[in-house]
Amino acid sequence: MKPNFQQLPTSRIVGPEPSEICAVRFDSRAVAPGDLFVAVRGTVSDGHDYIAAAVERGASAVVCETLPQGELNPSVCYVLVEDSARALAELAGAFYGHPSRQLRLVGVTGTNGKTTVATLLYDLFTALGHRCGLISTVVYRVGDRRIDSTHTTPDPLTLNRLLAEMVEAGCDYCFMEVSSHSVVQQRIGGLQFAGGIFTNITHDHLDYHKTFAEYIRAKQAFFTRLPGEAFALTNIDDRNGEVMLQNASVGRRATYSLRNAADYQCRIVEELPDGMQLSLAGRDVWVQFIGRFNAYNLTAIYGAAVELGQEPAEVLRILSTLRPVSGRFEQIRSADGRLAIVDYAHTPDALQNVIDTINELRRPDAQLITVVGCGGNRDATKRPVMARVAADGSSRVILTSDNPRFEEPQAILDEMRGGLDAAQLSRTLTIVDRREAIRTAIALSRPGDVVLVAGKGHEPYQEISGVRHHFDDREEVTAAFA
Repeated sequence: MKPNFQQLPTSRIVGPEPSEICAVRFDSRAVAPGDLFVAVRGTVSDGHDYIAAAVERGASAVVCETLPQGELNPSVCYVLVEDSARALAELAGAFYGHPSRQLRLVGVTGTNGKTTVATLLYDLFTALGHRCGLISTVVYRVGDRRIDSTHTTPDPLTLNRLLAEMVEAGCDYCFMEVSSHSVVQQRIGGLQFAGGIFTNITHDHLDYHKTFAEYIRAKQAFFTRLPGEAFALTNIDDRNGEVMLQNASVGRRATYSLRNAADYQCRIVEELPDGMQLSLAGRDVWVQFIGRFNAYNLTAIYGAAVELGQEPAEVLRILSTLRPVSGRFEQIRSADGRLAIVDYAHTPDALQNVIDTINELRRPDAQLITVVGCGGNRDATKRPVMARVAADGSSRVILTSDNPRFEEPQAILDEMRGGLDAAQLSRTLTIVDRREAIRTAIALSRPGDVVLVAGKGHEPYQEISGVRHHFDDREEVTAAFA
Protein backbone atom coordinates (compact mmCIF):
# COMPACT_ATOMS: atom_id res chain seq x y z
CA MET A 1 0.00 0.00 0.00
CA LYS A 2 1.22 3.46 -0.84
CA PRO A 3 0.47 5.47 2.30
CA ASN A 4 -1.42 8.74 2.10
CA PHE A 5 -1.06 10.22 5.56
CA GLN A 6 -2.58 13.48 4.38
CA GLN A 7 -6.00 11.76 4.42
CA LEU A 8 -5.68 11.29 8.17
CA PRO A 9 -6.45 14.21 10.50
CA THR A 10 -2.74 14.54 11.24
CA SER A 11 -1.28 17.28 13.37
CA ARG A 12 2.35 16.66 12.39
CA ILE A 13 4.57 14.34 10.33
CA VAL A 14 8.19 13.84 11.39
CA GLY A 15 10.70 11.96 9.26
CA PRO A 16 10.74 10.51 5.71
CA GLU A 17 7.43 9.17 4.42
CA PRO A 18 7.83 5.58 3.12
CA SER A 19 6.95 4.95 -0.50
CA GLU A 20 5.27 1.64 0.34
CA ILE A 21 3.78 -0.05 3.40
CA CYS A 22 3.98 -3.84 3.62
CA ALA A 23 1.35 -4.23 6.33
CA VAL A 24 -0.54 -2.28 9.01
CA ARG A 25 -0.04 -3.52 12.58
CA PHE A 26 -1.17 -2.51 16.06
CA ASP A 27 0.62 -5.38 17.84
CA SER A 28 4.36 -4.64 18.01
CA ARG A 29 5.12 -8.37 18.19
CA ALA A 30 3.71 -8.85 14.69
CA VAL A 31 5.73 -6.01 13.10
CA ALA A 32 8.11 -6.93 10.26
CA PRO A 33 10.45 -4.70 8.20
CA GLY A 34 8.51 -2.18 6.13
CA ASP A 35 5.34 -2.31 8.26
CA LEU A 36 3.33 0.57 9.64
CA PHE A 37 2.77 0.41 13.42
CA VAL A 38 -0.23 2.18 14.95
CA ALA A 39 0.10 2.88 18.69
CA VAL A 40 -3.41 2.47 20.13
CA ARG A 41 -4.31 3.22 23.73
CA GLY A 42 -6.18 0.12 24.96
CA THR A 43 -8.03 -0.73 28.15
CA VAL A 44 -5.20 -2.98 29.38
CA SER A 45 -2.06 -1.63 27.70
CA ASP A 46 -0.95 1.43 25.74
CA GLY A 47 0.57 0.89 22.30
CA HIS A 48 2.74 3.97 22.81
CA ASP A 49 4.78 1.91 25.28
CA TYR A 50 5.75 -0.43 22.43
CA ILE A 51 6.81 2.08 19.75
CA ALA A 52 10.51 1.40 20.40
CA ALA A 53 9.92 -2.36 20.06
CA ALA A 54 8.06 -1.85 16.78
CA VAL A 55 10.86 0.34 15.38
CA GLU A 56 13.44 -2.20 16.47
CA ARG A 57 11.53 -4.87 14.55
CA GLY A 58 11.72 -2.77 11.38
CA ALA A 59 8.64 -0.52 11.31
CA SER A 60 9.16 2.17 8.66
CA ALA A 61 6.32 4.36 9.96
CA VAL A 62 4.58 4.89 13.30
CA VAL A 63 1.18 6.49 13.84
CA CYS A 64 0.79 7.82 17.37
CA GLU A 65 -0.88 10.48 19.51
CA THR A 66 2.34 11.56 21.24
CA LEU A 67 5.94 11.26 20.08
CA PRO A 68 8.17 8.90 22.07
CA GLN A 69 10.57 10.60 24.44
CA GLY A 70 14.24 10.80 23.58
CA GLU A 71 15.91 10.76 20.18
CA LEU A 72 13.73 9.67 17.25
CA ASN A 73 14.95 7.17 14.67
CA PRO A 74 15.81 9.36 11.62
CA SER A 75 14.80 6.64 9.14
CA VAL A 76 11.28 6.25 10.57
CA CYS A 77 8.24 8.38 9.71
CA TYR A 78 6.28 9.43 12.82
CA VAL A 79 2.70 10.54 12.11
CA LEU A 80 0.94 12.36 14.95
CA VAL A 81 -2.85 12.08 15.09
CA GLU A 82 -5.54 13.05 17.59
CA ASP A 83 -7.07 9.57 17.76
CA SER A 84 -4.87 6.63 16.82
CA ALA A 85 -7.74 4.13 17.16
CA ARG A 86 -9.69 6.03 14.51
CA ALA A 87 -6.53 6.28 12.38
CA LEU A 88 -6.08 2.50 12.61
CA ALA A 89 -9.61 1.95 11.31
CA GLU A 90 -9.07 4.36 8.40
CA LEU A 91 -5.71 2.81 7.52
CA ALA A 92 -7.13 -0.72 7.73
CA GLY A 93 -9.91 0.21 5.29
CA ALA A 94 -7.44 1.79 2.87
CA PHE A 95 -4.99 -1.13 3.11
CA TYR A 96 -7.70 -3.62 2.11
CA GLY A 97 -9.21 -1.40 -0.59
CA HIS A 98 -12.27 -0.17 1.36
CA PRO A 99 -14.22 -3.45 1.01
CA SER A 100 -17.29 -2.16 2.89
CA ARG A 101 -17.99 0.10 -0.10
CA GLN A 102 -18.15 -2.90 -2.42
CA LEU A 103 -20.98 -4.80 -0.73
CA ARG A 104 -24.08 -3.94 1.31
CA LEU A 105 -23.05 -3.99 4.96
CA VAL A 106 -25.79 -4.07 7.61
CA GLY A 107 -24.98 -3.60 11.31
CA VAL A 108 -27.10 -4.92 14.18
CA THR A 109 -26.72 -3.36 17.62
CA GLY A 110 -28.50 -3.70 20.96
CA THR A 111 -28.10 -5.60 24.22
CA ASN A 112 -30.01 -8.74 23.26
CA GLY A 113 -30.89 -10.30 19.92
CA LYS A 114 -27.87 -9.18 17.87
CA THR A 115 -26.63 -12.68 17.10
CA THR A 116 -30.07 -14.01 16.19
CA VAL A 117 -30.93 -11.08 13.91
CA ALA A 118 -27.55 -11.01 12.12
CA THR A 119 -27.38 -14.80 11.70
CA LEU A 120 -30.94 -15.19 10.46
CA LEU A 121 -30.48 -12.32 8.01
CA TYR A 122 -27.48 -14.24 6.66
CA ASP A 123 -29.61 -17.41 6.42
CA LEU A 124 -32.52 -15.54 4.84
CA PHE A 125 -30.50 -13.76 2.16
CA THR A 126 -28.56 -16.93 1.40
CA ALA A 127 -31.88 -18.70 0.83
CA LEU A 128 -32.93 -15.79 -1.39
CA GLY A 129 -30.00 -16.64 -3.66
CA HIS A 130 -27.42 -14.11 -2.51
CA ARG A 131 -23.86 -14.84 -1.49
CA CYS A 132 -23.38 -13.38 1.98
CA GLY A 133 -20.95 -12.78 4.80
CA LEU A 134 -21.59 -12.90 8.54
CA ILE A 135 -19.70 -11.44 11.50
CA SER A 136 -21.22 -12.60 14.77
CA THR A 137 -20.47 -13.71 18.31
CA VAL A 138 -20.90 -17.35 17.31
CA VAL A 139 -19.06 -17.56 13.97
CA TYR A 140 -17.72 -15.55 11.03
CA ARG A 141 -18.79 -16.67 7.54
CA VAL A 142 -17.38 -15.83 4.13
CA GLY A 143 -19.97 -17.32 1.84
CA ASP A 144 -20.14 -20.99 2.90
CA ARG A 145 -16.78 -20.91 4.71
CA ARG A 146 -16.87 -20.90 8.52
CA ILE A 147 -14.22 -19.12 10.62
CA ASP A 148 -14.05 -19.32 14.41
CA SER A 149 -15.24 -16.11 16.02
CA THR A 150 -12.92 -14.29 18.42
CA HIS A 151 -14.97 -11.17 19.22
CA THR A 152 -18.53 -9.99 18.64
CA THR A 153 -17.00 -7.23 16.50
CA PRO A 154 -13.32 -7.87 15.65
CA ASP A 155 -10.51 -5.32 15.45
CA PRO A 156 -10.36 -3.06 12.35
CA LEU A 157 -7.65 -5.06 10.59
CA THR A 158 -9.43 -8.40 11.04
CA LEU A 159 -12.74 -6.79 10.16
CA ASN A 160 -11.54 -5.24 6.91
CA ARG A 161 -9.63 -8.41 5.98
CA LEU A 162 -12.82 -10.45 6.42
CA LEU A 163 -14.81 -7.95 4.37
CA ALA A 164 -12.13 -8.04 1.64
CA GLU A 165 -12.37 -11.85 1.58
CA MET A 166 -16.15 -11.54 1.22
CA VAL A 167 -15.76 -9.20 -1.73
CA GLU A 168 -13.22 -11.59 -3.30
CA ALA A 169 -15.68 -14.47 -2.76
CA GLY A 170 -18.43 -12.58 -4.57
CA CYS A 171 -20.59 -11.69 -1.57
CA ASP A 172 -23.35 -9.14 -2.11
CA TYR A 173 -24.22 -8.61 1.56
CA CYS A 174 -22.60 -8.80 4.96
CA PHE A 175 -24.56 -8.84 8.22
CA MET A 176 -22.59 -8.04 11.35
CA GLU A 177 -23.10 -7.50 15.05
CA VAL A 178 -21.97 -4.08 16.24
CA SER A 179 -21.05 -4.09 19.93
CA SER A 180 -20.98 -0.93 22.03
CA HIS A 181 -17.28 -1.56 22.68
CA SER A 182 -16.56 -1.56 18.96
CA VAL A 183 -18.23 1.84 18.54
CA VAL A 184 -16.31 3.47 21.39
CA GLN A 185 -13.03 1.84 20.37
CA GLN A 186 -13.45 2.92 16.72
CA ARG A 187 -13.31 -0.67 15.41
CA ILE A 188 -16.03 0.16 12.86
CA GLY A 189 -14.50 3.52 11.94
CA GLY A 190 -14.37 4.17 8.21
CA LEU A 191 -16.85 1.40 7.31
CA GLN A 192 -19.71 2.24 4.97
CA PHE A 193 -22.98 0.75 6.19
CA ALA A 194 -26.06 0.24 4.04
CA GLY A 195 -28.22 0.08 7.15
CA GLY A 196 -28.40 -0.28 10.90
CA ILE A 197 -30.81 -2.19 13.17
CA PHE A 198 -31.50 -1.52 16.86
CA THR A 199 -32.95 -4.41 18.88
CA ASN A 200 -33.16 -3.16 22.50
CA ILE A 201 -31.03 -1.84 25.32
CA THR A 202 -30.97 -3.14 28.88
CA HIS A 203 -28.57 -3.43 31.82
CA ASP A 204 -25.16 -4.67 30.60
CA HIS A 205 -21.48 -3.73 30.19
CA LEU A 206 -21.49 -1.12 32.95
CA ASP A 207 -18.06 -2.42 33.94
CA TYR A 208 -16.83 -0.78 30.73
CA HIS A 209 -19.21 2.13 30.11
CA LYS A 210 -19.60 2.97 33.85
CA THR A 211 -23.10 4.45 33.44
CA PHE A 212 -26.22 3.40 31.56
CA ALA A 213 -26.30 6.83 29.88
CA GLU A 214 -22.83 6.23 28.43
CA TYR A 215 -23.92 2.78 27.24
CA ILE A 216 -26.89 4.36 25.43
CA ARG A 217 -24.64 7.01 23.88
CA ALA A 218 -22.32 4.32 22.53
CA LYS A 219 -25.22 2.58 20.79
CA GLN A 220 -26.61 5.88 19.53
CA ALA A 221 -23.24 6.86 18.04
CA PHE A 222 -23.49 3.96 15.59
CA PHE A 223 -26.66 5.43 14.07
CA THR A 224 -25.28 8.98 14.13
CA ARG A 225 -22.41 7.84 11.89
CA LEU A 226 -24.59 6.06 9.32
CA PRO A 227 -24.35 7.66 5.84
CA GLY A 228 -27.24 9.58 4.31
CA GLU A 229 -28.15 6.80 1.88
CA ALA A 230 -28.48 4.16 4.62
CA PHE A 231 -31.61 2.97 6.41
CA ALA A 232 -32.08 2.82 10.20
CA LEU A 233 -34.57 0.34 11.66
CA THR A 234 -35.42 0.66 15.35
CA ASN A 235 -37.54 -1.16 17.92
CA ILE A 236 -40.12 1.47 18.83
CA ASP A 237 -41.33 -0.57 21.83
CA ASP A 238 -38.00 -0.03 23.58
CA ARG A 239 -38.08 3.25 25.48
CA ASN A 240 -34.73 4.19 23.93
CA GLY A 241 -35.72 3.12 20.41
CA GLU A 242 -36.41 6.66 19.23
CA VAL A 243 -33.33 7.99 21.06
CA MET A 244 -31.13 5.94 18.74
CA LEU A 245 -32.26 7.97 15.74
CA GLN A 246 -32.26 11.45 17.30
CA ASN A 247 -29.06 12.58 15.57
CA ALA A 248 -29.11 10.19 12.61
CA SER A 249 -29.09 11.72 9.12
CA VAL A 250 -30.10 8.57 7.25
CA GLY A 251 -32.25 8.59 4.16
CA ARG A 252 -34.81 6.18 5.59
CA ARG A 253 -36.01 5.81 9.19
CA ALA A 254 -38.21 2.80 9.91
CA THR A 255 -39.72 1.31 13.06
CA TYR A 256 -40.94 -2.11 14.15
CA SER A 257 -43.20 -3.08 17.03
CA LEU A 258 -45.38 -5.63 18.75
CA ARG A 259 -47.28 -3.02 20.80
CA ASN A 260 -47.32 0.32 19.01
CA ALA A 261 -48.05 1.71 15.56
CA ALA A 262 -44.96 1.15 13.40
CA ASP A 263 -43.79 0.62 9.84
CA TYR A 264 -43.46 -3.10 10.56
CA GLN A 265 -45.98 -4.46 13.05
CA CYS A 266 -46.22 -7.98 14.43
CA ARG A 267 -48.75 -9.83 16.59
CA ILE A 268 -48.43 -13.29 18.13
CA VAL A 269 -51.59 -15.15 17.08
CA GLU A 270 -50.76 -18.48 18.72
CA GLU A 271 -47.76 -19.89 20.55
CA LEU A 272 -47.03 -23.61 20.90
CA PRO A 273 -43.96 -25.52 22.17
CA ASP A 274 -42.66 -25.98 18.61
CA GLY A 275 -43.39 -22.58 17.09
CA MET A 276 -45.60 -19.51 16.73
CA GLN A 277 -48.25 -18.23 14.36
CA LEU A 278 -47.47 -14.57 13.68
CA SER A 279 -49.41 -11.84 11.96
CA LEU A 280 -46.55 -9.93 10.38
CA ALA A 281 -47.26 -6.83 8.30
CA GLY A 282 -50.84 -8.04 7.88
CA ARG A 283 -49.90 -11.55 6.71
CA ASP A 284 -49.96 -14.77 8.70
CA VAL A 285 -46.80 -16.85 8.93
CA TRP A 286 -45.84 -19.92 10.98
CA VAL A 287 -42.27 -19.78 12.37
CA GLN A 288 -40.14 -22.38 14.14
CA PHE A 289 -39.40 -20.06 17.07
CA ILE A 290 -41.10 -19.38 20.37
CA GLY A 291 -41.06 -16.41 22.70
CA ARG A 292 -41.99 -12.77 22.46
CA PHE A 293 -38.31 -11.85 22.16
CA ASN A 294 -38.09 -13.97 19.00
CA ALA A 295 -41.18 -12.30 17.59
CA TYR A 296 -39.26 -9.00 17.91
CA ASN A 297 -36.19 -10.53 16.27
CA LEU A 298 -38.18 -11.90 13.32
CA THR A 299 -39.98 -8.58 12.84
CA ALA A 300 -36.61 -6.80 12.68
CA ILE A 301 -35.37 -9.36 10.14
CA TYR A 302 -38.47 -8.96 7.99
CA GLY A 303 -38.26 -5.16 8.13
CA ALA A 304 -34.56 -5.11 7.25
CA ALA A 305 -35.10 -7.45 4.29
CA VAL A 306 -37.87 -5.25 2.91
CA GLU A 307 -35.75 -2.12 3.46
CA LEU A 308 -33.05 -3.86 1.40
CA GLY A 309 -35.50 -4.27 -1.48
CA GLN A 310 -36.61 -7.89 -1.06
CA GLU A 311 -40.13 -9.01 -2.02
CA PRO A 312 -42.27 -9.27 1.17
CA ALA A 313 -44.13 -12.49 0.29
CA GLU A 314 -40.88 -14.31 -0.52
CA VAL A 315 -39.29 -13.06 2.70
CA LEU A 316 -42.20 -14.47 4.72
CA ARG A 317 -42.01 -17.79 2.90
CA ILE A 318 -38.35 -18.21 3.83
CA LEU A 319 -38.90 -16.93 7.40
CA SER A 320 -41.15 -19.95 7.95
CA THR A 321 -38.25 -22.28 7.11
CA LEU A 322 -35.59 -20.70 9.33
CA ARG A 323 -34.43 -22.41 12.53
CA PRO A 324 -33.07 -20.98 15.81
CA VAL A 325 -29.42 -20.04 16.17
CA SER A 326 -27.09 -22.38 18.08
CA GLY A 327 -27.29 -21.83 21.83
CA ARG A 328 -30.33 -19.57 21.60
CA PHE A 329 -33.31 -21.29 23.25
CA GLU A 330 -31.84 -24.59 22.08
CA GLN A 331 -34.00 -27.51 23.22
CA ILE A 332 -32.71 -30.93 24.29
CA ARG A 333 -35.23 -33.62 25.26
CA SER A 334 -34.71 -36.75 27.33
CA ALA A 335 -36.23 -40.12 26.53
CA ASP A 336 -38.52 -39.89 29.58
CA GLY A 337 -40.08 -36.50 28.71
CA ARG A 338 -37.85 -33.95 30.42
CA LEU A 339 -36.83 -30.81 28.52
CA ALA A 340 -33.60 -28.83 28.86
CA ILE A 341 -33.17 -25.42 27.27
CA VAL A 342 -29.68 -24.00 26.72
CA ASP A 343 -29.66 -20.25 26.18
CA TYR A 344 -27.03 -17.50 26.00
CA ALA A 345 -29.09 -15.24 28.32
CA HIS A 346 -26.49 -13.40 30.40
CA THR A 347 -28.32 -10.15 31.18
CA PRO A 348 -31.30 -9.69 33.54
CA ASP A 349 -33.63 -8.76 30.69
CA ALA A 350 -32.61 -11.70 28.47
CA LEU A 351 -32.98 -14.12 31.38
CA GLN A 352 -36.38 -12.67 32.21
CA ASN A 353 -37.54 -13.10 28.60
CA VAL A 354 -36.47 -16.74 28.47
CA ILE A 355 -38.02 -17.59 31.84
CA ASP A 356 -41.27 -15.84 30.92
CA THR A 357 -41.46 -17.78 27.66
CA ILE A 358 -40.89 -21.11 29.42
CA ASN A 359 -43.49 -20.31 32.08
CA GLU A 360 -46.08 -19.44 29.45
CA LEU A 361 -45.64 -22.87 27.85
CA ARG A 362 -44.94 -25.31 30.70
CA ARG A 363 -47.68 -27.27 32.44
CA PRO A 364 -48.86 -25.87 35.80
CA ASP A 365 -47.62 -29.00 37.60
CA ALA A 366 -44.17 -28.92 35.95
CA GLN A 367 -41.09 -27.45 37.60
CA LEU A 368 -38.71 -24.94 36.06
CA ILE A 369 -35.20 -25.52 37.41
CA THR A 370 -32.78 -22.77 36.40
CA VAL A 371 -28.99 -23.08 36.36
CA VAL A 372 -27.35 -19.66 36.09
CA GLY A 373 -24.17 -17.75 36.93
CA CYS A 374 -22.41 -14.48 36.12
CA GLY A 375 -19.09 -13.90 34.40
CA GLY A 376 -16.02 -12.71 36.27
CA ASN A 377 -14.29 -9.36 35.57
CA ARG A 378 -17.50 -8.02 34.09
CA ASP A 379 -20.38 -5.82 35.26
CA ALA A 380 -20.83 -6.90 38.90
CA THR A 381 -23.94 -4.78 39.52
CA LYS A 382 -26.13 -7.22 37.59
CA ARG A 383 -25.18 -10.24 39.73
CA PRO A 384 -27.82 -9.90 42.48
CA VAL A 385 -30.36 -8.86 39.84
CA MET A 386 -29.71 -11.99 37.76
CA ALA A 387 -30.18 -14.21 40.81
CA ARG A 388 -33.42 -12.43 41.73
CA VAL A 389 -34.83 -12.78 38.22
CA ALA A 390 -34.03 -16.49 38.24
CA ALA A 391 -35.55 -17.03 41.70
CA ASP A 392 -38.70 -15.02 40.95
CA GLY A 393 -39.55 -17.12 37.90
CA SER A 394 -38.25 -20.60 38.78
CA SER A 395 -39.28 -23.46 41.05
CA ARG A 396 -35.65 -24.15 41.94
CA VAL A 397 -32.42 -22.27 41.21
CA ILE A 398 -28.84 -23.49 41.10
CA LEU A 399 -26.21 -20.74 41.12
CA THR A 400 -22.95 -21.79 39.49
CA SER A 401 -19.80 -20.62 37.71
CA ASP A 402 -19.99 -18.89 34.31
CA ASN A 403 -16.52 -17.93 33.03
CA PRO A 404 -15.15 -16.68 36.38
CA ARG A 405 -12.00 -15.52 34.54
CA PHE A 406 -9.64 -14.03 37.16
CA GLU A 407 -12.22 -13.73 39.95
CA GLU A 408 -12.86 -16.20 42.75
CA PRO A 409 -15.98 -18.19 41.67
CA GLN A 410 -17.43 -18.43 45.18
CA ALA A 411 -17.16 -14.64 45.61
CA ILE A 412 -19.24 -14.10 42.46
CA LEU A 413 -21.89 -16.52 43.72
CA ASP A 414 -21.96 -14.80 47.11
CA GLU A 415 -22.74 -11.52 45.34
CA MET A 416 -25.55 -13.25 43.43
CA ARG A 417 -26.97 -14.71 46.65
CA GLY A 418 -27.01 -11.18 48.08
CA GLY A 419 -29.98 -10.39 45.85
CA LEU A 420 -32.18 -13.12 47.35
CA ASP A 421 -34.49 -13.07 50.36
CA ALA A 422 -34.88 -15.95 52.83
CA ALA A 423 -37.72 -17.61 50.92
CA GLN A 424 -35.77 -17.49 47.65
CA LEU A 425 -32.62 -18.79 49.32
CA SER A 426 -34.57 -21.80 50.59
CA ARG A 427 -35.17 -22.80 46.93
CA THR A 428 -31.60 -22.06 45.85
CA LEU A 429 -28.52 -24.25 45.72
CA THR A 430 -24.99 -22.94 45.20
CA ILE A 431 -22.67 -25.32 43.33
CA VAL A 432 -19.42 -23.81 42.07
CA ASP A 433 -18.62 -26.64 39.63
CA ARG A 434 -20.79 -26.01 36.55
CA ARG A 435 -20.77 -29.65 35.44
CA GLU A 436 -22.00 -30.77 38.86
CA ALA A 437 -24.62 -27.99 38.86
CA ILE A 438 -26.07 -29.18 35.53
CA ARG A 439 -26.06 -32.81 36.66
CA THR A 440 -27.81 -31.85 39.89
CA ALA A 441 -30.50 -29.90 38.02
CA ILE A 442 -31.16 -32.88 35.75
CA ALA A 443 -31.25 -35.23 38.76
CA LEU A 444 -33.81 -33.00 40.50
CA SER A 445 -36.08 -32.89 37.44
CA ARG A 446 -39.00 -35.19 36.73
CA PRO A 447 -40.74 -36.09 33.43
CA GLY A 448 -42.49 -32.96 32.18
CA ASP A 449 -40.12 -30.57 33.98
CA VAL A 450 -37.97 -27.96 32.26
CA VAL A 451 -34.30 -27.32 33.08
CA LEU A 452 -32.94 -23.97 31.88
CA VAL A 453 -29.15 -23.74 31.59
CA ALA A 454 -28.47 -20.04 31.02
CA GLY A 455 -25.49 -17.82 30.33
CA LYS A 456 -23.15 -19.60 27.95
CA GLY A 457 -25.29 -20.84 25.08
CA HIS A 458 -23.02 -21.68 22.13
CA GLU A 459 -19.73 -21.16 24.03
CA PRO A 460 -17.68 -24.40 24.12
CA TYR A 461 -15.43 -23.35 27.00
CA GLN A 462 -15.13 -22.21 30.59
CA GLU A 463 -12.58 -19.45 31.24
CA ILE A 464 -10.94 -19.98 34.64
CA SER A 465 -7.90 -18.03 35.84
CA GLY A 466 -7.32 -16.79 32.29
CA VAL A 467 -7.31 -20.30 30.77
CA ARG A 468 -10.05 -21.63 28.52
CA HIS A 469 -11.08 -25.22 29.26
CA HIS A 470 -13.40 -27.16 26.97
CA PHE A 471 -16.92 -27.05 28.37
CA ASP A 472 -20.18 -27.16 26.42
CA ASP A 473 -23.53 -26.86 28.24
CA ARG A 474 -25.24 -28.86 25.49
CA GLU A 475 -22.80 -31.74 25.84
CA GLU A 476 -23.19 -31.71 29.62
CA VAL A 477 -27.00 -31.78 29.42
CA THR A 478 -26.94 -34.62 26.92
CA ALA A 479 -24.54 -36.61 29.08
CA ALA A 480 -26.65 -36.01 32.20
CA PHE A 481 -29.81 -37.16 30.42
CA ALA A 482 -27.96 -40.30 29.28
